Parts: sequence; structure tokens; C-alpha cells
Amino acid sequence: MNAPLLEALRDALGPEHVLTEPEDLIPYSFDGTAALHQLPGAVVFPADTEQTAACVRLAHAAGITVVPRGSGTGLSGGSLPLAGCLVIVLVRMDRILETDPANLTLHAQCGVVTKTIDDTAALHGLFYPPDPGSMKISTIGGNVAENSGGLRGLKYGVTRDYVMGLRVVLPDGTVTFLGNKCVKDVAGYSMKDLFIGSEGTLGIITEVLLKLLPRPAARRTLLALYDSMEQAAATVSAIIAAHIIPCTLEFLDQMTLRCVEDYAKIGLPTDCQALLLMETDGHPAAVEDEANRMMEIARAHGAREVRMAADEAEATRLATARRSAFSALARMRPTTILEDVTVPRSELSKLVAFIAATAKRHQLLVGTFGHMGDGNLHPTFLTNERDHDEMHRVELALSEIVDETLRLGGTITGEHGVGLAKKAFLPRQLDGGSLTLLHTIKKALDPAGLFNPGKIFD
Repeated sequence: MNAPLLEALRDALGPEHVLTEPEDLIPYSFDGTAALHQLPGAVVFPADTEQTAACVRLAHAAGITVVPRGSGTGLSGGSLPLAGCLVIVLVRMDRILETDPANLTLHAQCGVVTKTIDDTAALHGLFYPPDPGSMKISTIGGNVAENSGGLRGLKYGVTRDYVMGLRVVLPDGTVTFLGNKCVKDVAGYSMKDLFIGSEGTLGIITEVLLKLLPRPAARRTLLALYDSMEQAAATVSAIIAAHIIPCTLEFLDQMTLRCVEDYAKIGLPTDCQALLLMETDGHPAAVEDEANRMMEIARAHGAREVRMAADEAEATRLATARRSAFSALARMRPTTILEDVTVPRSELSKLVAFIAATAKRHQLLVGTFGHMGDGNLHPTFLTNERDHDEMHRVELALSEIVDETLRLGGTITGEHGVGLAKKAFLPRQLDGGSLTLLHTIKKALDPAGLFNPGKIFD
């Protein structure tokens, strides 16, 4: 990082918002992805779109690589620095600019924490549905850049479904706003959608205009326990076949369940093979009807126990069983690799069984949980990155799981993104035409290749 560039960055932002000392750079040398780390050249903290654009223009003129970063909770290495790069951290941009109940929208800077979006909407009787597991710390800009999912994805969709507009700084420092508050808008290409899920490779998202929904009037939470994963999967299929679309339809395997109970102590039996967490929301009468029907379906498909939460406090305790899964598993070994694959719902039990058999064959500890309602599984490898032989076996096992996922008609990532961690697998899923199109778009918007290079594809 050359001295004139650093001096120009200090002039633009103030010296206190430019970090260059190695000890100050360490917290920004990794994200939530296990076993990946790299010191950047410098880290800057702009306060608004104008300062962000100024940093980008300075880096572009100097030919310096730029890596955008929010809270650093990503799980595919998307915000991992490159050697000598400029990391632009956007967490100072944390203001909600407007809440518009008349149009059911909320306009926020990119650094607003995701849960704050929903909490603010709630003040107006509204609801922001996407709820990634990191929602208490992840930023909305990062959610858009990764097209994050969450537990409520089955009924409500993912981040893309709630983005109406974006303010974006392009790789040459140009600022543009894409989209508007209109419910219908088919004028030209949907340019905002190009940046959703682009993982910081095409530009920096500095503001987000989001769609909100009326807050559900009622909610019911249920827990069902099974002696086989096949029974749980059959229950999910039967619920969907009955034309019930729950807000949440999650599962834990036995190993994850045991870790959760040891961690959260909420009184769950640890000898069952699978747990389903089911939630329905909406009009009170419809919620009661759907909850009772789901209980009947669960029992009809072999659930040995079905519980319905009596009140909000009990519902929160039951939901803890799923929301604490990653934290509970992470206590087991020094390194936790939370993976992300998705298959059609009809193939879920096959993939869960394949993951278990693969873990056994490679002598690995793997807990599996995820969004059974939409086919998104999170096989979680409990390992130690200092054990190189074990890490090699993890790589082999993951490669086999990816191949089986694709054979079953699935995708290599349902919500975590490609980044660095999954880019080697992308050519297995996409054909040559699709890959060429990705390269063409990248070259058109970032001809110098300075924005988050090496992420998604080389």
C-alpha cells in the first residue's frame, strides 16, 4: 500500500478511520469461514456513500484491489482480504434513513444490523421476514451481497425477494441508484438483481430499499421427535402435500440434538434420531387450524412425541433448539466448518443418509441440521484445522457430498454463497455458457478486475 494513497485516504476519511498497523489489521484478516485468513494492506471505515466512492476512486486510480466488508459473518470466504488489498468496512453506515408504512418500505444504510431492520419494522406493525442465523450481528448490506436466507425462507423467501432498490458504488467510483418503491417496474433490465448475491465482485452496496410485510397476528410453534430421519422427511413431504406452508420447518439430527441439549439444557430427549421444529403464522384461526393439522400429520408419520408451545416463552425455548445448533456444535472441536447444500425436498432423506455414511467412511465428526422445508442442509464438520490429515479427509468428504447433491438435482449453496470456499465446485454445477456469462458480466462492470477478485470464480 503506497504512501500517497494512504495519505489521500486519511485526508478523505480522517486518520482515525484508516488502519495500517499489522496488529490493527488482524481482526479484518478473516471472516466467519473456518481456516481462511490473510492480512490486508489497509482497512478504511467510510461514513457514507460519498466517502465510500472517494475510497473506491482512489484505489481504482492506484490499481489497488478492493474488498468490501460488513460484520464479517460470511461463511464462504466472500469478504476474506487479499494480500495488499484495501478492505472497505461499512459498519459505520448504520442509519435507518426512512420507514414508510404507507408504501410498506424501509430505506437503510448498508451497515444496519439485520435484526434492527425487523425491530424497526415492528414499531409500525410491520415485518422483515429474512432471518439468517447471524441476524443479530450481520449487516443488511452483507445479507444483500450474499442473498442470505434463513429459517423463514420456506414461506417468505430469501433476501432477494425483499430488495426494491439499491444504491451502489461501481468499481470506478460511479454512484448509482437501482430500483424504486414501485410494486411493479419492468423498465429495462432488472439491474438491482445483478448486484444481489454478487458477493462484492461488481460494486459496493451502500444503501438498501426493502419491502416490508404486515406483521403476522398469530404464531404457533411445534416440536416433533422421531426415531428415524425418513419419518421426519415423510412428515415434511406430507405437510407440503396438504397445502400447508409453515413459516419454519427445521430439523436437527441426533448428534446436533445431543449437542444442543448439552448446551441449552431445554429438556429434549437425546435418544431420538431426528427433531422437527415447525412454526405457522398468520390469521389466528388459520394458525390454529394449521398447527393442529401439522400435529396430526406428524403423529401419522411416526412422531413419537409432538409438543405445541403453550405461550411465547415456551415457543422461544423450543426455537432455541434450532437457533443454537451452530453454537452448540462449535463447542465440540477447535474448528467448525458449517457447510451449505440444497436438494429438492423429495431427496432430503437420501442426502442426510449419504452425509452420515460419508462421515463414517472418512472417520469424521459431522452434525447435520437445516431447513428441511426448503431442502437446505447444513452438514457441519467438527474438526481441527491444525490436523492436516483430518482436514484433507474433510475436503474429500465435502467433495463427495457436493457430487451427490448435484446428482440429486441440487445446488452447491442455498444461502452462504460461493466466495472462495465453494468456487472450485461451481464448474460442476454450471455449464460452459453460464460460466462464460459470469465472466462477461464481471469484465463489463470491473474491467480492471480490482473488485474482490478470485471470489465466485477466477
